[in-house]
Amino acid sequence: MRIHFIAIGGAAMHNLAIALCKKGYNVTGSDDEIFEPSRSRLEACGLLPKDFGWHPENITTDIDIVILGMHARKDNPELVRAQELGLKICSYPEYLYEQTKSKMRVVVGGSHGKTTITSMIMHVLKNANLGFDYMVGANIKGFDTMVNLEDKNRVAIFEGDEYLSSPIDLTPKFHWYKPHIAVLTGIAWDHINVFPTFPKYVEQFEIFVKSIQYGGNLFWYEGDENLKKISRVNHDIKSESYGKIDVVEEDGKYCVVRGDKKYVLNVFGDHNFQNINAAYKVCQKLGVKDDIFWSAMETFEGAAKRLQLVKETDDSAFYIDFAHAPSKLKATVNALKQKYPKRKLIACIELHTFSSLQMNFIPQYNGAMDKADTAIVYYNREVLKHKQLPDIPEEYVKESFGGKVMVFTDTVKLQEYLHGTDCHGTNYLMMSSGNFNGVDFKKLADEIIR
Repeated sequence: MRIHFIAIGGAAMHNLAIALCKKGYNVTGSDDEIFEPSRSRLEACGLLPKDFGWHPENITTDIDIVILGMHARKDNPELVRAQELGLKICSYPEYLYEQTKSKMRVVVGGSHGKTTITSMIMHVLKNANLGFDYMVGANIKGFDTMVNLEDKNRVAIFEGDEYLSSPIDLTPKFHWYKPHIAVLTGIAWDHINVFPTFPKYVEQFEIFVKSIQYGGNLFWYEGDENLKKISRVNHDIKSESYGKIDVVEEDGKYCVVRGDKKYVLNVFGDHNFQNINAAYKVCQKLGVKDDIFWSAMETFEGAAKRLQLVKETDDSAFYIDFAHAPSKLKATVNALKQKYPKRKLIACIELHTFSSLQMNFIPQYNGAMDKADTAIVYYNREVLKHKQLPDIPEEYVKESFGGKVMVFTDTVKLQEYLHGTDCHGTNYLMMSSGNFNGVDFKKLADEIIR
């Protein structure tokens, strides 16, 4: 089987390429730019393109499947050539479905928390010595890749992203998967560039619920009003709500008590206590015993950049998080204040995604960082130019976020400000789907927390 990836450098794309290479397939790929860690990982597997750019001569009739990534455009020269030759072209979610359509599929969707819940399920199944296929949107401790496909596995665990599949396939990714077991964590407007209204965004989740297979299960968060409505649109499935698990706090740690056993958790925050309950219900449905589940949760440390601890002292801590949408931002800020109520919290969000840099979307952030003692918003005007978006006045950002929000557009000045703060009794939280224009968080944490 020969497979060619157009835009192989993407997070999911390069992981799928590596997984198929390990499976013994003949894999090639192209891209016009590839960043770390994708570059090193592809190079280690012998999959890094020799020449960056798009080369139509790479597309030949002996290619069985072309997998097209979102980074490519409709007029991509290699894509055009593949179309001319009549080759089979698909997106990676379509390919994942094709590879797992005979298996039981578990799909975790929602505007927030889906990576963490998917990671929790994967961690538990691995601890239970159960083999499974998977696709998850972050690096997980104990897993070499973010994608795995093996013929012997009978279960597939997918993170269900609602964004579009490819430039020529405008299907939301999670519509492809047709799950037997589904989770929806909540609906909070995102991806304004492709879902310009909130009703249009909600409609994608309704379609997802309708795609759940006959006799399947849907677990949905009880506190979301939109989920209460759409959880009933498919009468051929079993629909069940969930809340957060009951925990007790002891010596700054959170514990779950089951009978005469006590399980100490590494994660914290109400949103994570909801995530654990969702993962628990899925694992129950997959036949995992309670003690195996809770024992595994004691060693679960979270996914990369999901409330990831960078540095900690006796009275200070530095965290990074992937939060970028308003609902994710609020949940992350609130979680840190819940865990450290006596510490000052300096929270900083980078507006980096297309939605977050839209002036008509920014007011959605109003109140999202109210629990922070110092709230900071950073955005890079060069990113606005790159995305061909109009400039955003700093005063407009302040008004939209509400409260006493500081605004920076220069990452050097932002770091200078952070260096000037008193770290004692203070926690720092940096949130973004980007990297604050190349900030080395480990170095910054070492410099700030002394």
